[in-house]
Amino acid sequence: MAEGEDLQTFTSIMDALVRISTSMKNMERELVCPVCKEMYKQPLALPCTHNVCHVCASEVLLQHGHLCCDPTSEPTSPAATPSTRSPRLGRRAVPKPDRLDRLLKSGFGTYPGRKRGAVHPQTVSFPCPACQRDVDLGERGLGSLFRNLTLERVVERYRQTINISAAIMCQFCKPPQLEATKGCTECKSSFCNECFKLYHPWGTQKAQHEPTPPTLTFRPKGLMCPEHKEEVTHYCKTCQRLVCQLCRVRRTHTSHKITPVLSAYQALREKLTKSLAYILSSQDTVQTQIAELEETVKHTEVNGSQAKEEVSQLIQGLCAMLEEKRATLLQAIEECQQERLASLHGQIREHQAMLENSGMVGYAQEVLKETDHPCFVQAAKQLHNRILRATDSLQSFRPAANASFSHFQLDVSRELKLLTDLAFIRAPEAPVIDTQRTYTYDQIFLCWRLPQHSPPAWHYTVEFRKTDTKAKGLKLWQRREEVRGTCALVEYLDTDSVYVLRVKGYNKAGFGDYSEDIYLHTPPAPGERGCGLGSPQSAPLCCPAHLPLPLLPAVLNFFLDNRWGFNRDRLAISKDQRAVRSVPGIPMLFAAERLMTSCHLSIDLVIGDVAITQGKSYWACCVDPSSYLVKVGVGLESKLQEWFQVPQDVVSPRYDPDSGHDSGAEDTTVEAPPPYAFLTIGMGKILLSHGSALTSRDPNGCTVPLPPRIGICLDYEQGKVSFYDAVSFRELWECGVDCSGPVCPAFCFIGGGALHLQELVANKQERKVTIGNFAKLD
Repeated sequence: MAEGEDLQTFTSIMDALVRISTSMKNMERELVCPVCKEMYKQPLALPCTHNVCHVCASEVLLQHGHLCCDPTSEPTSPAATPSTRSPRLGRRAVPKPDRLDRLLKSGFGTYPGRKRGAVHPQTVSFPCPACQRDVDLGERGLGSLFRNLTLERVVERYRQTINISAAIMCQFCKPPQLEATKGCTECKSSFCNECFKLYHPWGTQKAQHEPTPPTLTFRPKGLMCPEHKEEVTHYCKTCQRLVCQLCRVRRTHTSHKITPVLSAYQALREKLTKSLAYILSSQDTVQTQIAELEETVKHTEVNGSQAKEEVSQLIQGLCAMLEEKRATLLQAIEECQQERLASLHGQIREHQAMLENSGMVGYAQEVLKETDHPCFVQAAKQLHNRILRATDSLQSFRPAANASFSHFQLDVSRELKLLTDLAFIRAPEAPVIDTQRTYTYDQIFLCWRLPQHSPPAWHYTVEFRKTDTKAKGLKLWQRREEVRGTCALVEYLDTDSVYVLRVKGYNKAGFGDYSEDIYLHTPPAPGERGCGLGSPQSAPLCCPAHLPLPLLPAVLNFFLDNRWGFNRDRLAISKDQRAVRSVPGIPMLFAAERLMTSCHLSIDLVIGDVAITQGKSYWACCVDPSSYLVKVGVGLESKLQEWFQVPQDVVSPRYDPDSGHDSGAEDTTVEAPPPYAFLTIGMGKILLSHGSALTSRDPNGCTVPLPPRIGICLDYEQGKVSFYDAVSFRELWECGVDCSGPVCPAFCFIGGGALHLQELVANKQERKVTIGNFAKLD
């Protein structure tokens, strides 16, 4: 039983030693200098939070042409201690702190590393081998860096743990050396008992040196300021640097947040403890993530090899196709060459036959010797034809084939450019939301475009979600995938809600980055008690909780009527009948002349090609901010026809220039609604009233800036028309209107102006137009 317990104890001890050994071996990575690849010796803390040996840092600066002090010049023996190395240095008086403070504040004096009288001192840049960045060390170079004493202590403890039996020998014994038993921080040496007594005799100043355990690395008792050689007492949060009392009063740290070292120590220790505790408590998560990373490494290796194989196959396919094309082209050249050679050889044979000693000439000479007339005629006729062909060939000599092959040249500049530009497919860049073409009502019509030099996208993914400030967590994204084109319609949205949308593209290389999030606000639903799309003075009002929310008004899409009524001399309607511009020209000049002689200046009117006879309808338009005076509204069809027959003017009984709105209510009773209602817009402003309806000479009129879009909502059953900021859906003005007959959208112009009908996202439906006794289908 006792043997089993001993074995269990031994096993646990061995397991603990193995864990300690493994931990120490893993910790060794943190204790290795990135330059010399050995354990740190006198490490310096760089501003980038990395460390490097003092000797290594000096060598790196020397390689880059910076001169620095010899890091090995520190005294290593009692004969070269700071108090005995230079008598002048020992007798030099230390300046008083108040005098030094005055010098620093006045900007006079010099310090090590700076030339006297230098206006622009040179700063030292150190290439950090860990982060591969150039670190600015300031004017003093390595002299401005702190020595990392904590890292030195950790390295020393690690050495003692790994090399437990390694003894530290006395540095002053003659061979054979004895083991060191004491160390001296002031002398920076290790001694045996006899050597310590010898170099620290009684009755001298060295006898006051306190012995310490022997060590190979001697450090100061506390962290000293590298500039003033004073003990650091504060921490500058702004510079994130330890400072001494003299550094604290310098102009460099004026208005900086400085805290005592103890406070910084407690805060950082608490943060480090919490972070370390979190890491130790998340070991299972770390192991899971390591396993996931290892699996990712395997997939990366497999996918990388597969990608290499695919690229190799594609390149081999290109090479095979080029080789096939090469053989085809060479075959065509070979066939042409053989055909030309055959023609030239035949021509050569024909010319050789014309030589004096050739067979044809000799045969002809023999035929001429024939005296029998019939026989001569029979033989000479065949021979004469050959002689004629040879004569013609001789007289009009021309090679039977051209020796040039210039028409077989290849132009491979385009192919070479393609091969030069041959690269891996890049994913599409982040799309840019087109805010000018994006509209919001009961649906969202979202438009976007790719940047100019972005790779093309096969399709897009649109993501959207509703934002709710009261909800604790964010709602999940809803997606519309594989959207073709650069626009999408998002339907089934809640009223009076803010939606955030984003888009990303996809091609063979995968998905690209998301576009910037865009926030769009849907309008509130109209109330059952006559409220419009929103409240004029406050946030939009919704219906009471106990009443069901009604549907939003139907979107009304229509065109401007270009067949009847409007003044063609002063109004120009676009081809698509969606925009109109007032062009005063010469007729307006004549009208202005008549105005100076007490005549009236006419108002130009254009109407929509649709008449409303029921329900709630909504449409929107954009008014040019530079327009002089534009009126947007509705009117009874019959009254508008009368208007066209008898044009109104600026001093008409129906028009009051001070009211801001033309309600047509002056010639009716108070209870009767006006036959038309207009919102007055001019010079980038809208004339409003605090009341629900404007009367003549209303003193409470005011102006507001013109929004990008104006929305008009007509409630035919209630006999009310409301005007809105179509972007924020804030109500601008509301009034009653006579709906005893068909009501038409109408627009008035005085002077120069322009407007454009906004095509909202609702689908257009076929409708019958009843304006001006014309019937047509849109």
